[in-house]
Amino acid sequence: MHLKQQRKTIYAITIFYTLLIIYFWFFAFGRTDSVDQISEYTFIFLPDAFFRVPGLSDILHPTLMDFVDLGNIAAFIPFGILIPLLYRTSFVRFMTLFILSILVVETIQALTFLGSFDINDVIQNSLGAAIGFGAYKLGFRTKNNWRNITVTGISSAVLMLGVWGVFGMIDQMFTKEIGPFVAINDLKDSTGNTITGTKPSSLKIGGQDVEPQYNVYGIEGNKQETYTYTLGNKELYLSLNYGIPDQKDFQGSIKVTVDGQEFLSVSAEDQLHEPDMRIIYLPQANELTIIIEGNETLWDVGFREMVYTWN
Repeated sequence: MHLKQQRKTIYAITIFYTLLIIYFWFFAFGRTDSVDQISEYTFIFLPDAFFRVPGLSDILHPTLMDFVDLGNIAAFIPFGILIPLLYRTSFVRFMTLFILSILVVETIQALTFLGSFDINDVIQNSLGAAIGFGAYKLGFRTKNNWRNITVTGISSAVLMLGVWGVFGMIDQMFTKEIGPFVAINDLKDSTGNTITGTKPSSLKIGGQDVEPQYNVYGIEGNKQETYTYTLGNKELYLSLNYGIPDQKDFQGSIKVTVDGQEFLSVSAEDQLHEPDMRIIYLPQANELTIIIEGNETLWDVGFREMVYTWN
């Protein structure tokens, strides 16, 4: 094929593909139907810790968002190949112009209510273009067009897998996971209380046998006891079990507060005569206060901290 004819063909493909992407940007997925329902501009300037790259488990059990994340990268690989074929350009210049173009499009999406400005999309789209440019540099080195196309396609796939693996590991490093269970009695009570109870062989609540594994908090009669622990400003899930043993009068209460905010308040009148459990998410927890009154019994109180894998 003559060079001028090749250029015309590449130019036509670029125009067609650009129009296709513009269609998906502004008109696909029912965007025009939802314009009247949107009254506020959406601008997301802060990226995720690292934009999400679908992992192997996601590929085996994909969701819609997994396809969107992967598509935001793959759909822009062709631009990294087509544009350098049409115009001589360096990687830095190409990426600078591409990122500026994406920023303009994202802004238009937000201002027209046909989408949102999302910096995560900018990052993903730009990464796709960068992969395409790298594949172009690796593939188009000879005068054999079919060989160039084949090598470029393979290079795109290899680079995509490489980026997927690298950013998948980075994403994993900056994604918190729930840590092991820590019994609350392993911490020091800041009030000096040491009466966390001796773990009995079992409790019977509502006819059910309960066997505490870590700790038991309970008092007799109308007394009230307060326990305060310092958690160290951690993000965690606090878990606790509570109830009134069968052999005791059905009266008492439990109150749990964290940094002065009440997260649990239960009295005997409000609960069923059976064991109950609560798991409370705390984005930042420093001072935990537990107040027990009457015959309420609390057991296996502890937390699982959200931690990075490298902690």
